Amino acid sequence: MAENHDLGTQGEELALAHIQQLGYELLEKNWRFRKMEIDLIARDKKQIVFIEVKTRANDSFGKPYEFVSLSKQKLIARGANFYLENNNVHAEARFDIISITLEPSYRLEHLKDAFYP
Repeated sequence: MAENHDLGTQGEELALAHIQQLGYELLEKNWRFRKMEIDLIARDKKQIVFIEVKTRANDSFGKPYEFVSLSKQKLIARGANFYLENNNVHAEARFDIISITLEPSYRLEHLKDAFYP
């Protein structure tokens, strides 16, 4: 379990560096709402972006983004709604997935507007 946690933490750091390179402003990291967590919340110009980061050592079982289930998407959307309301944010929301595979070679895929609530 610790190995998976380390892999996830590594992926989140790589994803954070990626969005900062794109000019996004980080608002929250590992933001929690009840039983769920949103990995990264950032501002991209006038949009608030809720980002799910999926990291895998390799893609032998599929691309990391394929493991963001419909139920996970619903949880993220519910958390995003709560975040926007409780922080009195009046901005367009977007849901992205950053998919990272480390082996056999490093690959980061940023899927903008990956899903809609």
